Amino acid sequence: MKDKNILLNLNEIAIKVRKDILTMISNAGSGHPGSSLSAVELLVSLYFKHLKVNIENPHNQDRDYFILSKGHACPLLYSILARKGFFDVRELYTLRKLGSRLQGHPSKDKNLPGIEISTGSLGYGLSIGVGIAAGLKCKTMNTLKVYVMMGDGEHQEGSVWEAAMAASHYNLSNLCAIIDNNKLQIDGKTRHIMNVESLMDKYRSFGWMVLEVDGHNFKEIDKAYLTFKEESKKPVCIIANTVKGKGISFMEHQVTWHGKTISNADLIKALKELENK
Repeated sequence: MKDKNILLNLNEIAIKVRKDILTMISNAGSGHPGSSLSAVELLVSLYFKHLKVNIENPHNQDRDYFILSKGHACPLLYSILARKGFFDVRELYTLRKLGSRLQGHPSKDKNLPGIEISTGSLGYGLSIGVGIAAGLKCKTMNTLKVYVMMGDGEHQEGSVWEAAMAASHYNLSNLCAIIDNNKLQIDGKTRHIMNVESLMDKYRSFGWMVLEVDGHNFKEIDKAYLTFKEESKKPVCIIANTVKGKGISFMEHQVTWHGKTISNADLIKALKELENK
């Protein structure tokens, strides 16, 4: 019964987060709905069940780290942070406004609680995660974890593979790479732009433990995070098979919603869909 209640609660949070994403982007007149919606369950599970954070003191040394390497999906991260209590939910609707702390990509310089680094240019989040994880190992703070979320298209960047090689070489078992594998990027299908498959085979060949999950199934996601926290020898890669635009029927699997604003009419239709879930 307890597990059932937790799943219900996570599903409720996921619906709120999807509503936030859609409303924020519609209000801003720009943003990336498809890429934000595809990773909702992955971050809801992480922040509300697994990530060790201190809301009152976000930079407390005794914390886990999360890096959103695919920074264009920041509406998702902003909603998660607000719903977790890092800042007032009402601030979400300042997304991309002049002077707002909620920029179009996460900005460390804006002093928004919960943002570890500025991201936007793809391909370097894992490198930073490797540095943080190695630093924690050097300080013998091995119980603290580092999570890096990347897109599948981001793996077309060579720096990702340099970081993957280093993580394995230094046995960074405190590092978890989360791949939002929605198989679409701004110009089309990832396999048509620059095929990166098989990500599972590649990461395994680099010496990582690899787990594959349905990126919208809380039970599978939860099990993967728990497996990572028990691993003591290798870095862990979670390949999450997801749907771009997940939760909104007219957005799902549609590359056109990668970086497109939402009209008032579409917003009303999308919010109504979510109300009925």
